[in-house]
Amino acid sequence: MTAANDWEQTLADNTGLWQQFVEGIWATVTDTSMWMAALEVLLRIVMILVISRIARIMVNRIIDQFTHARSAKRLKIRTRRVQTVGKLLKNTAGYAINFIVILLILSEFHISLGPLLAGAGVVGLAIGFGAQSLVKDIISGFFIILEDHFSVGDVIETGKFKGTVEMIGLRSTRIRNWTGEVHIIPNGSIVDVTNYSVHESLAVVDFSVAATDSLDEATDTIRSVLNRFEDPNVIGKPELLGVQSMGASDVVLRITAVCKPNTQGSVSRRLNAELKKAFEAAENPRYFSREASERVVG
Repeated sequence: MTAANDWEQTLADNTGLWQQFVEGIWATVTDTSMWMAALEVLLRIVMILVISRIARIMVNRIIDQFTHARSAKRLKIRTRRVQTVGKLLKNTAGYAINFIVILLILSEFHISLGPLLAGAGVVGLAIGFGAQSLVKDIISGFFIILEDHFSVGDVIETGKFKGTVEMIGLRSTRIRNWTGEVHIIPNGSIVDVTNYSVHESLAVVDFSVAATDSLDEATDTIRSVLNRFEDPNVIGKPELLGVQSMGASDVVLRITAVCKPNTQGSVSRRLNAELKKAFEAAENPRYFSREASERVVG
C-alpha cells in the first residue's frame, strides 16, 4: 500500500508541475503587454533597416555625383581613377552603415554593447598585429589609385620588374612584361615607380660613320632619311643633333625623335634600318659591299 501511495503522490506532483508549465506558457502567450513590447521592438528594427537603406542610397548617389565621368573631365582627372575611388568609397560606406545597423539592432534586445565593442577592439588589434603586411598593402593600394601613380595599360618599372600593368587592386598589382611573364607584386612592396606611359618619350639613335668619310656627305644622307621618315608614333620630325663623339676610326652622330609614350624602341629600330638602307644606296664602304650586292642580284 505504501508503494502505491508513493506512486500516486508522484503522479499528482508531476501533473501539477505540468499544469503549472502549461499555465505559464498560456499566460505568456496571452500577455498583451509582452506582445505590444515585442511589436514595438520589431517596428523599431524595421525602421532602422529602412532608414539605413535610405541612407546608403543617398550616400551612393552623392558619391556618384562627385565621381561621374563628366565631373572627372571637368576636374581634369582620369575617369578610371575616379570610378575606382568611387567604388572604394561605396564599399567603405556600406560596411560602416551595416556595422551601425547591427549595433542598433543588438541594443533593441538590451544587449550590452560595451563588452562587445571592447572584445571587437581586442580582436581587431590582434588581427592588425597578425596582418600588418596586408594592411600595408591595402593602404598602399589605396594611395596608388587615389594619387594615380599609374593606370591599367601603362608601362612601368618598379624594382626589378618592368612591363604593362594588367590589374591594379587594393592588395596587389599585376604586371606583364614583354616576353609574356606575369608578375604579381604586393602594393606594399612598390616603393619607386617609373611610368613610361605618361609623357612623350625620346628615341635616341647614335649612328657611326668612318672617320675618313666626308662629314658633310654623311650628314646630308642622314638628313635626307629624316626628311622622308614617317612613322605614326613620331611627333614632329626627327632631328640630327650633330657629332656625339669621335674616335680614331669612328665618328658618332646623334639623332633624336620625339615620339608617343613607350614607343621609342620601335622608332629607334626603324630609324636604324632606314639609315642602313640609305648608306647602302649611297654605296658607303662601311655599309655596302659590291660583292655581296652582286651575289644578291645574281
